[in-house]
Amino acid sequence: MDLLTFKIILVVALFILSLTVAAYSTWAERKVAALMQDRLGPNRTGPLGLLQPLADGGKFFFKEDFIPQNAEKFLFILGPALVMFISLITGAVIPWGRSLNIGGYSFSLQVANIDVGVLYLMGMVSIGVYGIMIGGWASNNKYSLIGAIRASSQMISYELAMGLALLSIIMMCGSLDLGAITEAQSHGKIWHFIPTVSGMNWNVFYQPLAFLIFFVAALAECNRHPFDLPECETELVAGFMTEYSAMKLGLYMFGEYVNMFISNALITVLFFGGYNYPGIDWVTHNYGENIAGVLSIAAFLLKVFFGIFVFMWVRWTLPRFRYDQLMHLGWKTLIPVALINLLITGAIILAFN
Repeated sequence: MDLLTFKIILVVALFILSLTVAAYSTWAERKVAALMQDRLGPNRTGPLGLLQPLADGGKFFFKEDFIPQNAEKFLFILGPALVMFISLITGAVIPWGRSLNIGGYSFSLQVANIDVGVLYLMGMVSIGVYGIMIGGWASNNKYSLIGAIRASSQMISYELAMGLALLSIIMMCGSLDLGAITEAQSHGKIWHFIPTVSGMNWNVFYQPLAFLIFFVAALAECNRHPFDLPECETELVAGFMTEYSAMKLGLYMFGEYVNMFISNALITVLFFGGYNYPGIDWVTHNYGENIAGVLSIAAFLLKVFFGIFVFMWVRWTLPRFRYDQLMHLGWKTLIPVALINLLITGAIILAFN
């Protein structure tokens, strides 16, 4: 198998994985909500309600596709398409596993191993704002427009705190390459003096404050509770999605769940060692590259799915912020704390070097 064929297979596999996780995240959301509220959740469509995402998908496909008379038709269609497209291509630079050996050749489980992977991801996140803003403005509805303005203000505000949290990780690892950041968490000592097991030198032990800032910012970027002000049904009906129906509404909703999946994949890479797991070098030495590679994929996805569960747990636990509280937290709390953390990180790096 040549490299091009492997990359095509990997792209298709990631596309299917992202859509499957997004679909079944809707099922998991309802099950977690039911767990929190002491009820059953979906239990009619198949065993344990596992066919519920298929029923929801069929409903979206067969509902009437309505476009408001005075809407900007091209932009109205472009909005949800852009959100879904950006959500899917962000996974291209994430290392989903260590490597697989096929036909004597070692293949990296990363579609695009570029030196500026972090910048690529931040750029894609910034472009994603346009999908929501375009959709809200093109709807020609005041509630949709207010929701879109809220979304753009919120996402731009929390991108700053997210970027500052990222800078501390970049300073520590000395690279913008997500593959290099993952490998840096395979060996070493925590704060240079606590020995670690192979695969357990995770950045969250070095940067717990940066992790907390990044996690909160990721919730805001994904429009998840308690930061779902852009689609606040009590004030804005459904915000920027008010005029959408059928599969266009489905694309917005699926885009949010894909964003949640990719956000947790990025959190796993930056703070929880990516595909590294305890004893990964021992497994590679004793059982070969392929067994270690498959286990690395399983370890990565296990961390990601736990992160998704925490996102859902937060949604069904915390109440929604007021908008002034949301902006206060972003500008007056997270950004100053992230700057202080960056200053401390720089001082520690200079002291040890």
